[in-house]
Amino acid sequence: MKIQADALLFDNDGTLVSSLESVYRCWTRWAEEYGITAEEFARVELHGRPAAEIAADLLPADRVPEAVVRIEQLEVEDVEGGVHLLPGTRALLDSMPADRWAVVTSATRRLAEARLEEAGIRPKTLIAADDITRGKPDPEPFLLAARRLGVDPARCVVFEDAPAGLRAGRSAGMTTVALTTTHQATELHADIVVADLSAVSALVTDGGVEISVGG
Repeated sequence: MKIQADALLFDNDGTLVSSLESVYRCWTRWAEEYGITAEEFARVELHGRPAAEIAADLLPADRVPEAVVRIEQLEVEDVEGGVHLLPGTRALLDSMPADRWAVVTSATRRLAEARLEEAGIRPKTLIAADDITRGKPDPEPFLLAARRLGVDPARCVVFEDAPAGLRAGRSAGMTTVALTTTHQATELHADIVVADLSAVSALVTDGGVEISVGG
């Protein structure tokens, strides 16, 4: 299958890199520090959501700002050795000029930059939790990325592993490609579903980017 686009927008964790073990390790410690039971913690969706929203689901409003600072610190400290590239990431990013793609993550800028640096990824355009007022599944992060890149949202392709991110991409009017790196295919509502980015290649043309997607 081929898709014609002007820009590719990538989620980070679970799409470009994996930091899943680090995420659960840090959030488990955080929950213990804040006296959150395993049952309470298990009811909250972690993946693909800003830390502030997760904290707000679990704590009184007056404790959320301090708690967000704490989880960011734990995760930044856990970056070394806790992040690795997922299959296909390096080849796909290296095949495109920097103004044709962006990273759109629910992590804070500080944490996102730390994880990307650990993986050797240096995006020209990065949209993080600090840049927006409404996180995924709201379309705001992806629409901001399209605006920063100067492209029509309808000519963007979103690559995501989480239901919240895919919903945000659809709401932004973008083509969505789901990766089954953290969720089952049955949980992912997207235009195309693949295992990981090794199924995707890109060719830059005069008209934009031609994306080829395998199974």
